[in-house]
Amino acid sequence: MMIREFNLERDYAAVARLWAHAGPGVSLGRTDTREELVKKVARDLDLFLVVEVAGEVVGTVIGGWDGRRGIIYHLAVDTAHRDQGIGTALMNEVEIRLVAKGCVRAWLVVTPDNFDVIPFYERLGWEKNPAQLMGKYLK
Repeated sequence: MMIREFNLERDYAAVARLWAHAGPGVSLGRTDTREELVKKVARDLDLFLVVEVAGEVVGTVIGGWDGRRGIIYHLAVDTAHRDQGIGTALMNEVEIRLVAKGCVRAWLVVTPDNFDVIPFYERLGWEKNPAQLMGKYLK
């Protein structure tokens, strides 16, 4: 298993396939196009990670940092590679990278259709938050 930064040209197709087939919690949305991910790569590539096993992308996580808070989303592991520590390794690495930027507090996005994953995150020290996450497309 090798964790590395996402490479748009090399990894986009594999990551898009992974997100499309990850099951509850991760899907391809309007902001997951190649054009939209160019913006992410330009802003903080070091927080967009993939895991390779035998040269194949089998996991991904995206972290964000606004200078005050961190955010983590799009953790996905290929179904054939689950329960092997890949998700834990990705979460640990993105948290280490957020701390290195000065991040003290981070949010984790869990969609309502994926509440089965809550025990996994709780084992990693994440706590439920009473805040309601809301979103809006601005264009």
